Amino acid sequence: MNKLFALPVVCVLLVASFAFFVPPANENSLKADCYFGISFCGNTAAEAKLLIDRVKDYTNLFVLQSGPVSENETATNEICQYAIDAGLDIVVYFGDLNPRVLQRKLEVDGKDVVWRTSWINTATEKYGDSLLGVYYYDESGGIWLDKIQESNTSRFIDPDYDSLAELFTAFLPRDLGYQGLRNNSINVFASDYALYWFDYKMGYDTIFAQIGWNHTTEQDIGLIRGAATLQNESWGTIITWKYNEAPYLDTAENIYNQMKLSYESGADYIVVFNYPTYPEDNLYGVMTDAHFDAMKQFWNNYVTNNNGAKGDTQAEAVLVLPQNYGWGMRSLNDTIWGLFGPDEKSEQIWTISRQLLEHYGTALDIVYDDPEYPIPEGLYEKVYYWNQTSTSIP
Repeated sequence: MNKLFALPVVCVLLVASFAFFVPPANENSLKADCYFGISFCGNTAAEAKLLIDRVKDYTNLFVLQSGPVSENETATNEICQYAIDAGLDIVVYFGDLNPRVLQRKLEVDGKDVVWRTSWINTATEKYGDSLLGVYYYDESGGIWLDKIQESNTSRFIDPDYDSLAELFTAFLPRDLGYQGLRNNSINVFASDYALYWFDYKMGYDTIFAQIGWNHTTEQDIGLIRGAATLQNESWGTIITWKYNEAPYLDTAENIYNQMKLSYESGADYIVVFNYPTYPEDNLYGVMTDAHFDAMKQFWNNYVTNNNGAKGDTQAEAVLVLPQNYGWGMRSLNDTIWGLFGPDEKSEQIWTISRQLLEHYGTALDIVYDDPEYPIPEGLYEKVYYWNQTSTSIP
């Protein structure tokens, strides 16, 4: 389910919360208590400007998530400035920032994206606090689970969960593009649909959990919020497809409820994924008037209403999974690190997680037994471990 400009698997192989909401710089954001916006996945600056004009009065975030625009320096700069002038903060997507890779693209494919290196070197000075960060690569955990077997796995010598976790989390720190972002103090964003815990351990500052598919939304929120809380990072949700074909997005009513659930659970960022691009009868991507109306209603009812609802549903309990247990948890038969089927622990974890989600809903966090990130005493009212018996479950 590679939905959001997934990085190639080859690249993957090569290479109450503790997170505080920082008040944004733009005037449109000063009255908001989270970042709320839309992603642009079109092809031109003109399309982006049209979308900005449509949403600028009821959003404070514009995610420039376009593959074609990310290869066009002029369009990237034009859209960024237009969004900022409209009162929006920005997150900008790039698929690769490794200078060696960018130079090779120029030499082999004739595609000049070398400018990205100088862009990140001057972006903070140029855009200031309005640039929240760079959306770098995407879906590392989900792609690993779903595509790793298609790659050359002969390099793995007797792989086990610990060695695979180490290999996965080593990718980003070794990437020269990531090092460039760090050297320029630029926050690093991505979205994913699995293994959020390990995305953060890899080095991301903010992960958007993809919700909207036929996953368990409460589980996704528990996994992303739990990972961000213990690792002291920020988190959000990106509301993506319900269907693999038109109309793609869920109903406006359901999307409104997903935004509300994210907000009440304490999300720092809430984004609507506007992709694919521009059918002939819609100048705004796949968004309908009803979807835009739902966004405006959510902005007015919650984001700028200061009614105290953000984070009202705090985590009362936490489920602790085994260390480095890279199981997708999308179904009982999901893979572990993409190489193994369910093992003797899977059914027990599945059973206890269903019971706890049924009882706590979004008041449940799900984390891992990890000596780097112990659970602070008193953070949760109840701590459950994966191997507890069902008699100890409420």
